[in-house]
Amino acid sequence: MILDSFRLDGKVALVTGAARGLGQGAAVALAEAGADVAILDYLEATETVAMIEDVGRRAHALTIDLKTASPESLDNVVQTVTDVLGRIDILVNNAGIIRRAPLLEHSAADWDDVLAINLDAVFHLSKAVARRLVAQGSGKIINIASMLSFQGGILVPGYTASKHAVAGLTKAFANELAASGINVNAIAPGYMATENTAPIRADQAREKSIIDRIPANRWGTPADLQGPFVFLASAASDYLNGAIIPVDGGWLIR
Repeated sequence: MILDSFRLDGKVALVTGAARGLGQGAAVALAEAGADVAILDYLEATETVAMIEDVGRRAHALTIDLKTASPESLDNVVQTVTDVLGRIDILVNNAGIIRRAPLLEHSAADWDDVLAINLDAVFHLSKAVARRLVAQGSGKIINIASMLSFQGGILVPGYTASKHAVAGLTKAFANELAASGINVNAIAPGYMATENTAPIRADQAREKSIIDRIPANRWGTPADLQGPFVFLASAASDYLNGAIIPVDGGWLIR
């Protein structure tokens, strides 16, 4: 049956930035589809752990600051996941930050922080997970791109650079790993009602200009991404490689 290809029974996922927002939605969706889930965040993830356990799956929370995490520490994280949950099959590189400032006022510290979390951690964690996935001959890596993987944005040069780079890494990883039975793809969320976008939503004029451009006439929510997460994590996407999938209410086509 086709719905069986979307099941994740027996799989183990690692989701970064899953204490809240889009990452929490991803972690819960994967658990509801049958996966056990490890959560990596610098915040307390008690709520997400409870939500995963409520659907009968195992959860394990790890605390680390991706801004300062070394490649070795991230490899240790992946080893801990395999030690505690028995294996790893799915990585969701969701964690990300955004710093807003005009170009001439955008500090070197903000640039470094955004690139460390949004790009460096994606590379090093994906490499550590891919080493295990290649050994077992299967697996899924799901990156979080952005509308700013396609566009320039306003007042967010570091974020835009990082999300263009994530799209490029997704394609580069897919080229190398597809022959090993590993699918690497990305979701590009549109304007989502999360903490990252709170300053924009608080600006009535800016918020209205965004809604006016979205054919769906609303902001997205974490629930809007749950179906795509399960699809990309499951056997249903076994012949999808290097795709950047917009989930944006139609923003890009307007």
